[in-house]
Amino acid sequence: MKHILVVDDELQITRMLRMALQSSGYAVETAPNGQEGLRKFEAHRPDLVITDLAMPGMDGLELTRRIRQSAQTPIIVLSVRDADAVKVQALDEGADDYLTKPFSMPELQARVRVHLRRAPVASATPQEVFEAGDFAVHAVEHTAVVRGGEVHLTPKEFDLLLLLVKNADRVMTHKVLLRSVWGPSGESQPEYLRVLVGQLRKKLDGGSGKRYIQSEPWIGYRLVADGFTEP
Repeated sequence: MKHILVVDDELQITRMLRMALQSSGYAVETAPNGQEGLRKFEAHRPDLVITDLAMPGMDGLELTRRIRQSAQTPIIVLSVRDADAVKVQALDEGADDYLTKPFSMPELQARVRVHLRRAPVASATPQEVFEAGDFAVHAVEHTAVVRGGEVHLTPKEFDLLLLLVKNADRVMTHKVLLRSVWGPSGESQPEYLRVLVGQLRKKLDGGSGKRYIQSEPWIGYRLVADGFTEP
């Protein structure tokens, strides 16, 4: 049974999440603030953490930062709708996803399932092939296969795709993507990323009717590994 830690100072939210997640077969523990959440995390090492951002004392941002110092446990942050800058900061600090309040329980449960499937597993050897949905990316050979066919990419396109596939279904902020593909100097050049994403989209979609790179307005991008169709 997977163990989920919910950290939120709103008692009504923690009760609702506990009931919904327990009914889905998860063991759920709750904490009313970041300090207690960190204590319970260190004591029990849950499989996934759901945390609010705005809490008294240690907030969700600091909790995320502290967890990332010792673990790669999936973290989903909850935020009010007008806190885009804080959400971006949380994702930059290592959160895996976010939902705005109010949110739908089916969507939260879907995000939980995705991140539990992708939770890091210890491996004795470095991974060379990264697979997710329609993608298989060979890190050493620098080849990418989409829907069973090889796609020819430039070096920067390959670097971006590899990063997105490694983090499939996870929101990646503009800052993280720019820093990872172009280095620290790239953080001040957002147009680089916009152009590269446009080029990569054309090659990945390939007239299939599927889209793969989903824009998260003002925040970044998410690779939907199984593809999606736009309305």
